[in-house]
Amino acid sequence: MSNSSSISHFLLLPLAHTRQLQLLHFCLFLAISLAALLANGLIISACGHLLHSPMFFFLLNLALSDLGSICTTVPKAMHNSLWDIRNISYTGCAAQLFLFVFFISAEYYLLTIMCYDRYVSICKPLHYGTLLGSRACAHMAAAAWASAFLTALLHTANTFSLPLCHGNALGQFFCEMPHILKLSCSKSYLRNFGLISINVCLVFVCFVFIFFSYVQIFRTVLRIPSEQGRHKAFSTCLPHLAVVSLFLSTGTFANLKPPSISSPSLNLAVSLLYSVVPPALNPLIYSLRNQELKAKLWRLITGQFQKH
Repeated sequence: MSNSSSISHFLLLPLAHTRQLQLLHFCLFLAISLAALLANGLIISACGHLLHSPMFFFLLNLALSDLGSICTTVPKAMHNSLWDIRNISYTGCAAQLFLFVFFISAEYYLLTIMCYDRYVSICKPLHYGTLLGSRACAHMAAAAWASAFLTALLHTANTFSLPLCHGNALGQFFCEMPHILKLSCSKSYLRNFGLISINVCLVFVCFVFIFFSYVQIFRTVLRIPSEQGRHKAFSTCLPHLAVVSLFLSTGTFANLKPPSISSPSLNLAVSLLYSVVPPALNPLIYSLRNQELKAKLWRLITGQFQKH
């Protein structure tokens, strides 16, 4: 038995137990991370030239959070697969947990704000410039990042202040809060319950806001007389709705799946689904339906090829 003061490192869940599969996982992670870096980098470059629009300003912030989340978990997993190790230092684990919660929370808050942007754009178009001016957008983005920072700080401080006496092996390929709490021998149920309750309330409030905003959006769109107008309105909402659905469905299944179907391989697959897949797919989802963004991305890509 050991406590947290004597733990110098944690053991992460290996992605595979044979050398061939480890190298295969390394190559897959490398391909996914390069695709995510390239796609989100292009989104950031494109949106940097389109900051006059609130939608592109928030999309830039979303791309930054996607880059941050995938760069928090994937490099260490690639390193461990390549060198056939499992170790992560105690401070490295704390930093990874903080950054992962920070970027995931920021993404959720930003998606909520982007829902408000779509609501104002479709339901209150005459007030769009007033409600979503540059100052208001900057304040909302700052509030999202600040809230994410406080959320991450609170959860990281709580997690690593608990004594750990059930070994140092984590059932996850990165440092995730539920798996660290399983190692705890603390009886601080009230404190943990309080933090979880606050987190659930925040998630639920954002979800309710998104749900009722889309109810109002769809009611407004269906009242548009022309089919072309309805199609245009839907095309601006569908990418955001797809990203929100992917984010919430994967995260909800990962945290609420029945214990009866839990297994190391399934847990690994689900964790990959909600921690790695969304940051790689979000740029593709947004660029497919947005003509202005596609045109800007095409000009950026062709411009780089012409230079070379």
